[in-house]
Amino acid sequence: MSNEENALKGFLTKYKYRDFTSKEVTSLIQVYRGLTYRLEAFVFNNGARKDLLNLEGTIPVNYKGAYYNIPVCIWLMDTHPQNAPLCFVKPTPDMSIKVSKFVDSNGKVYLPYLHEWKPNGSTLQNLVQCMITAFGELPPVYSKPRNEVRAPYPAGPFMPQPAGYPYGQLPGPPKQPPYQTPIQLPGPPKQPPYPTPIQLPGPPNQPPYPTPSPYPATSNLPYPNFGTPYPGPANMNGTPYPPNFAPATSYGPSPDVAGGTITEEHIKASLLSAVEDKLRRRLNEQSQQSQAELETLRRTQQELREGKTRLEDILGRLQRERTDLDKNVATLQEKEKELQSAVERLGGQEGIDVDEAVVTTAPLYSQLLNAFAEEATLEDAIYYMGEALRKEVIDLDTFLKQVRTLARRQFTLRALMHKCRQKAQLAC
Repeated sequence: MSNEENALKGFLTKYKYRDFTSKEVTSLIQVYRGLTYRLEAFVFNNGARKDLLNLEGTIPVNYKGAYYNIPVCIWLMDTHPQNAPLCFVKPTPDMSIKVSKFVDSNGKVYLPYLHEWKPNGSTLQNLVQCMITAFGELPPVYSKPRNEVRAPYPAGPFMPQPAGYPYGQLPGPPKQPPYQTPIQLPGPPKQPPYPTPIQLPGPPNQPPYPTPSPYPATSNLPYPNFGTPYPGPANMNGTPYPPNFAPATSYGPSPDVAGGTITEEHIKASLLSAVEDKLRRRLNEQSQQSQAELETLRRTQQELREGKTRLEDILGRLQRERTDLDKNVATLQEKEKELQSAVERLGGQEGIDVDEAVVTTAPLYSQLLNAFAEEATLEDAIYYMGEALRKEVIDLDTFLKQVRTLARRQFTLRALMHKCRQKAQLAC
């Protein structure tokens, strides 16, 4: 098994969680021998191609007490298990996809387990189990009609074909009785007017005649090593049971029936009954398929309506933002015009004296303004005295003497400004 794991890891060189994916795939194919793996190119809906691991083969599905091998393929993303796999039903040439709530017309599988995929809790084995359960409830495929040349008089009973043959040729009553020789039929003289099947010796638990089933009895699958051919019921030796059944018919008290002769009326009545049953099954099948397609269209309609609502909300928000932007642009244009007019007005005026630019309204404010201007001047003088000392323009004694004088004057001005602020009831 180590060689197989090494070969599998060679396929998973581009996978983010290679060891985990290899271990899970190995455990899955040990349980379901009908699955095998290969590295193939997968084309997404946007046209992008990517090499992904494809688990291809058949899984056993129990439908009405019989096991059928359903052909499927499971594509693992390169980020597995962070993203859910893509599952498809892969019908053989003699099968067709049966649309249901689990499978669409392209064969893609839709399951709640895939929708609720959890990277830390979901596994491939549980996914296959969910597929088996879902397909056991609603089979995903049915057999296509076989192009066979029928004998003028059918050798079997006049019974309709099993369900799942929606496009077969309808039998019709023959123009003439194909056989003129009398046939001796077993049974007591009085029997029901229509043929009834009887159980003959054969494999155990086999129905007396083919029961309605969406699967053909045999098929040529491209998976010769995946067990029994899908979807016929398999016995212990891996081969499908043949439909062992035979008619035992006898008719009413007419003289011909009592003598064992099948008349044209009997053949016509049997054929009409078979056609009626077959048409009824076809109508039911078409109705179910139409219901599934209608449900898909309803879901699509609901999604489109929700998308329309979201788009309308986005358009409304964009419209509001555009209106606000237009208002801001208009405001900026008005302010720009005001600034231009102010610049033109100031450009035409004469120069303003700096000392006359600021005029106080009271003597107290004038005293406060003069004290503040002088204090700022002393601050600059002290700064430049320090620069002169640093550049050795003046000596230290001169610096200390001048700074002491300037600082004393600065302290007096600050005390004066403080009193003026208190007098004017300003913040100190």
